[in-house]
Amino acid sequence: MRILGIDPGLQTTGFGVVDRDGHALRYVASGTISTRHLDRGNLPERLKVLFDGIGEIVARYQPDAAAVEIIFVNVNPQSTLLLGQARGACLTALVSRDLPVAEYTALQMKRAVAGHGQAAKAQVQEMVKRLLDLPGLPGSDAADALGIAITHAHVGSSMARLGEAADLSRSTSGMYRKGRTR
Repeated sequence: MRILGIDPGLQTTGFGVVDRDGHALRYVASGTISTRHLDRGNLPERLKVLFDGIGEIVARYQPDAAAVEIIFVNVNPQSTLLLGQARGACLTALVSRDLPVAEYTALQMKRAVAGHGQAAKAQVQEMVKRLLDLPGLPGSDAADALGIAITHAHVGSSMARLGEAADLSRSTSGMYRKGRTR
């Protein structure tokens, strides 16, 4: 199974591709999509670069599944909104290409990769290097994306089996009851 991991960001989005064969993981590719060359005020063009970039990565590496980091709420609400739009562009690019998408928090990724949720960026980079037997440290955005892919490789199959064993569909308890349909 080939897994594409995405660490969304408006200026820099990290991506990482790994192959899973049983319990063995193999590095395929990683890197970043940057919008730093564009005017910061040109949000639509920056989102298009992210959407197109994810599309090119999917076309090139042909993943079977994708995993995307869930964003956390920043102190600055404007930054959170902008990051959410970047994440939305990435998600839309993935689902428009009919890829199943899983989502994991940074805490879940750090636990899966480094063994604890408070791991620093350098620790995540080092563990990704070790887990994938890389010759050097990946950049921090690429390491986070590879970490998300590794998390899905370890957790995704277990979640799929749980889903087959029990009905894990969303209940209405956490949804707005009026004006919202399933």
